[in-house]
Amino acid sequence: MEVKDIISDARKRMDSAVEDVRKKLQTVRTGRASVSLLDNITVEAYGEQMPLNQIGTIHAPEATMITVQPFDPTQLGAIEKSIRASELGLNPSNDGKLIRVPIPPLTEERRKQMVKVVHEVAEEHRTAIRNVRRDANDHVKKLLKDKTISEDAEKDGLDQIQKLTDAHILRVNEASEHKEKEVMTV
Repeated sequence: MEVKDIISDARKRMDSAVEDVRKKLQTVRTGRASVSLLDNITVEAYGEQMPLNQIGTIHAPEATMITVQPFDPTQLGAIEKSIRASELGLNPSNDGKLIRVPIPPLTEERRKQMVKVVHEVAEEHRTAIRNVRRDANDHVKKLLKDKTISEDAEKDGLDQIQKLTDAHILRVNEASEHKEKEVMTV
């Protein structure tokens, strides 16, 4: 294995951490309705837990409302129960065909809680990126120890890994700050 392979592998792993932070931040509630808000909800249907988006169509027709149209109307009750049981604090209602989920405006206290969640998610992913850096650095140092590369190549490799780490942590911070702004905007 060469230094460039180690760096390439580290880049892939760091990219996936940045992608994952973006996905996780999408599910953090803001004051606006977003279909991704219901991404983590599973419903007991047909004897197993299924993701909500596999048993119904989810829409956000307006800024304060999400609707769920089940493919099978007999699942209305189960879907409504799952949404109510989630930690999102939502109160769905159904008219026999469609489930309406009003999105109440966030209180100042709830916004601050959401910002804490954003910070936790971001820190978790910054740590993941640093762990990738540590692994890559260890691989490069092992190459030097095994006398496969020179000290200059080691120093260059470590510098590139650090630059890569800084760039990815910056991307996580930007995503986090953007979401924080979104959450705090009334």
